[in-house]
Amino acid sequence: MTEVLAPFRRRIDELDDEIVRLLAARFAVVREVAEVKRSENIPAVLPERVEEVKARAARNAGPLRLDPVFVRKLYGLIIEEACRIEDERIAAH
Repeated sequence: MTEVLAPFRRRIDELDDEIVRLLAARFAVVREVAEVKRSENIPAVLPERVEEVKARAARNAGPLRLDPVFVRKLYGLIIEEACRIEDERIAAH
């Protein structure tokens, strides 16, 4: 009975793999940003930027048939991890 789901599961797995690759690429950029913030004495967390990123993601969600509330929550987690990485990188120097 689950054989009928196999092609869908393969597609979902491929998309999940791509999501993880994109997160890794995003966090690689975050590490670069942390170095700039450290050298320029810029705070790791910039609340206005956090809100800007969440709002932008939520705006983009609706036309793509995604729940903007869900996307805001998801970006909250992504940003939380980005801030952790930045704090760690800045503290390491």
